[in-house]
Amino acid sequence: MENALVKTPLRKLRRRRTKRVWRLKLAWKSIKTRVKSHLPGFLVTKKHLLHIKSRKEEQDLSQVARRICKISNDSTKSLAFLLQLPKYSAADFLDRGDLMTPAASPRENISKMWRELHGSNNWENLLNPLHPWLRREVTKYGEFVESVYDSLDFDPLSEFCGSSRFNRNKLFEELGLTKHGYKVTKFIYAMSHVDVPQWFLSSSMGETWSKDSNWMGFVAVSGDRESLRIGRRDIVVAWRGTVTPTEWFMDLRTSKEPFDCKEEHGKNVVKVQSGFFSIYNSKSELTRYNKESASEQTMEEVKRLVKFFKDRGEEVSLTVTGHSLGGALALLNAYEAARDVPGLSGNVSVFSFGAPRVGNLAFKERLNSLGVKVLRVVNKQDIVPKLPGIVFNKVLNKINPITSRLNWVYRHVGTQLKLDVFSSPYVKRDSDLARSHNLEVYLHVLDGFHSKKSGFRVNARRDVASVNKSTDMLLDHLRIPDCWYQVAHKGLILNKQTGRWVKPVRAPEDIPSPLSTGPKPIYSL
Repeated sequence: MENALVKTPLRKLRRRRTKRVWRLKLAWKSIKTRVKSHLPGFLVTKKHLLHIKSRKEEQDLSQVARRICKISNDSTKSLAFLLQLPKYSAADFLDRGDLMTPAASPRENISKMWRELHGSNNWENLLNPLHPWLRREVTKYGEFVESVYDSLDFDPLSEFCGSSRFNRNKLFEELGLTKHGYKVTKFIYAMSHVDVPQWFLSSSMGETWSKDSNWMGFVAVSGDRESLRIGRRDIVVAWRGTVTPTEWFMDLRTSKEPFDCKEEHGKNVVKVQSGFFSIYNSKSELTRYNKESASEQTMEEVKRLVKFFKDRGEEVSLTVTGHSLGGALALLNAYEAARDVPGLSGNVSVFSFGAPRVGNLAFKERLNSLGVKVLRVVNKQDIVPKLPGIVFNKVLNKINPITSRLNWVYRHVGTQLKLDVFSSPYVKRDSDLARSHNLEVYLHVLDGFHSKKSGFRVNARRDVASVNKSTDMLLDHLRIPDCWYQVAHKGLILNKQTGRWVKPVRAPEDIPSPLSTGPKPIYSL
């Protein structure tokens, strides 16, 4: 009798525990269903929630569950907001001086690892999870490209429409990029051989600084301190994406042209998209800024810098970076440099953002044989990396082995780092997917990316407000204005003597100047 009395409560206790376990499992299943249906792509597992919350297990988890189960259908609220994780709010964007969190993390000495970071092993074991040093390096190159967008004068009423608002010596200082330790040595101008109606041109002014050319990017080189940190002298070529109407016109072409006449072997002719080829190689003696093509301007400067630093006994690398159209031009640029500049000896890499396909199979194979390492950063919602031939190429590339060797099909090259815009808890779920092509959106998502299976990094440091520079993707409760990046008063200034609003006259050093002739000095770095 005594044994029976003892066993009965134990059995009941076990049954109660079993019921509790089943209730927790069922509750957790419903929690995951609610999270996935309302807020896709962010922290949907029990493991992640327990990691973020303190380890009080059942008590904390039950509090989290209650919050999640109260989720409404309002898609403007992020999971970070609902779970009260470390997050941004409108108060975080008020100026508090030195009390504010730095927008960038400290940078380590990467001199012993720079080759791996630039693809010597094709970024094996560095992308998933993403190595923090690689994240900072790729972000740095993306910010160089963004600086071209930020300083481009694209006011159709400006006589300098299509040029840089700052000269090369002031560019990084004006945009707050001196922290990277690079110095711009040359601006690159490009033109397109295409006849379009007058209304299709970028400027509505009769007289402009150039009717044929637009500023496309720059060549820069690392200073002494930065070179010591990264383990070599780094030459950077940064290319912006499509902005002017004629550039859009060239992007829409789907035909190919031979790119490398030196490598024609019967049917295996290296070919690239004709629009990219035209922008990269067009020139005319009748123009002020494109008597030399963008290709010739860039290669001349790269060869000059390589020779100068090689003669000093330094290790030299070339990093070409670009966004959208700029990503395509970066591939053409890297191809030429690896082929024609022996001093680089295989130290050529490309970091592109949202870049389209550029050439055929022969182009891909030749680029690989030249030793060019390419890391393509891609948002899965971005349609541009699927071009040209968004349907045709995708179908043919999957019908293997019948079509895998077709030389007239467009091919991607290099290694892909795929991101998801909606992994960010700070962007609207109903955002226009076309804006996922924006470079600032790319850099924001890149900063928050850790691995394919984890959510947005809680300790991401890059300034979230930058997302709305030219979009309206940030959540409304952050109270960041849409498309806030613009010249004050649209370029007008108040003349205090007359009380009139007038257009300022550009400083002489900021007026675009034609390509100079003769030797170009190396400035102190």
